[in-house]
Amino acid sequence: MGSIGAPEILIVAVIILLLFGAKRIPELARGLGQGIKEFKDASNDIKKEIEDSSRDIKDTVNQKESNKNS
Repeated sequence: MGSIGAPEILIVAVIILLLFGAKRIPELARGLGQGIKEFKDASNDIKKEIEDSSRDIKDTVNQKESNKNS
């Protein structure tokens, strides 16, 4: 399978224009952009939480190991 070319993009754009009309397209694009932004923000928050938890676990393990060696 190849990549999407200009003819395919043009066909999709025409179909979207016919389905939604010219006035609704900016509104749809804005909503899509906000949805993507919210998804990225949520995935960054989850990533940060996982990293923080991982760091906490490593700190706890290192602290227990240093207590054993003392």
